[in-house]
Amino acid sequence: MSLFADMTYEGARSITGPFLGTLGAGAAVISIVAGLGELLGYALRFAFGYAADRTGRYWPIALAGYTVQMAVVPLLALAGNWPAAAVLIVAERTGRAMRNPPRDAMLAHATGELGRGWVFGLREALDAAGGMVGPLLVALVISLHGGYRGGFAVLAVPAVLTLVVLAVAWRQYPHPGELDVTKAPPDQQGLPRVFWLYLSGMALVALAYADYPLIAFHFGQTHVVAKAWVPVLYAVAMASEAVAALVLGRAFDRSGLLTVVAATVLTACFAPLVFLGNAVLAVIGVVLWGVGTAAQESVVKAVITGMVGPRRRAFAYGLFDTGFGVCWFLGSIALGLLYGYSLTALVAFSVAAQLAALPVLLATWRKLEGQHGDHASPPPGGADGASA
Repeated sequence: MSLFADMTYEGARSITGPFLGTLGAGAAVISIVAGLGELLGYALRFAFGYAADRTGRYWPIALAGYTVQMAVVPLLALAGNWPAAAVLIVAERTGRAMRNPPRDAMLAHATGELGRGWVFGLREALDAAGGMVGPLLVALVISLHGGYRGGFAVLAVPAVLTLVVLAVAWRQYPHPGELDVTKAPPDQQGLPRVFWLYLSGMALVALAYADYPLIAFHFGQTHVVAKAWVPVLYAVAMASEAVAALVLGRAFDRSGLLTVVAATVLTACFAPLVFLGNAVLAVIGVVLWGVGTAAQESVVKAVITGMVGPRRRAFAYGLFDTGFGVCWFLGSIALGLLYGYSLTALVAFSVAAQLAALPVLLATWRKLEGQHGDHASPPPGGADGASA
């Protein structure tokens, strides 16, 4: 599911920035559209996560979300103006918001046996593998036919395959809770205080992170890379994300939250390389950008799995993503406006916000250490789910 789904929407995402540009949208509009999509894509997870935990209907909610997401991507080929394209882009993110909390909650049931870092890292690696193939497929279509619309249309194939695999998965594992083999953290009436501290640190990272559509727009405006290479660079980012997700997953099962801290230090360097560098430095920056997205979608979620009991996990994932998404949206607006003002100011804002997150994340780690006397992760090879 993750492989084909990401092939679909990441293939589309690799060209939405320049596609909106051909329809008359400027840098601020592109950044705001991308940011609004991310806002809804994260903020609505609060509602869908709550609904999944309240009703227990994890599979039906996930199916509805995947169906919406997979349906709208090929329709971008028919968009005649940037407002119509913007609606479809936002709808795709909304479908993602619907399916992510129940999917992650179901996936968490396998972490007791396999390790939290590894489970979420492997899922993200499959995401990124699809995210690498999708842009390459789009790039091939563009090189053969010279238009973005054909790139969107061909993505109908992996979209259909996503829904087919989803149906098979539901039939094979109708009750994911039966996969649990270890004791989970106790369910509480509310969320632990350390959850909110952790969220505040990751919110600073969200403020600093540029959407790829803005990066792609920059490449198109400055001609740092040729038009056909823009989706290829996105594939490079997805390749680095796939490898990083596996490495970070294994590292998390040994070192816990310190893995997130290390990843944040590394990815704070992406903005100056992408927005101020030449072609070679831009490629390095895109690779680091991919490492950061790997961390956000894998080990960042693994931390929450150890903080919250199974009956409130979808809610916790959704609430965390809501806060993360709101800050991502605000950051997207700021970065879009700063792009038109000064690239140096944009870079300074991005780097400063990520560095500011480090003491908060370290405080979270120390609090978890004080509560449990061990790393915020299970030991290698599977773990006591009651550890943080």
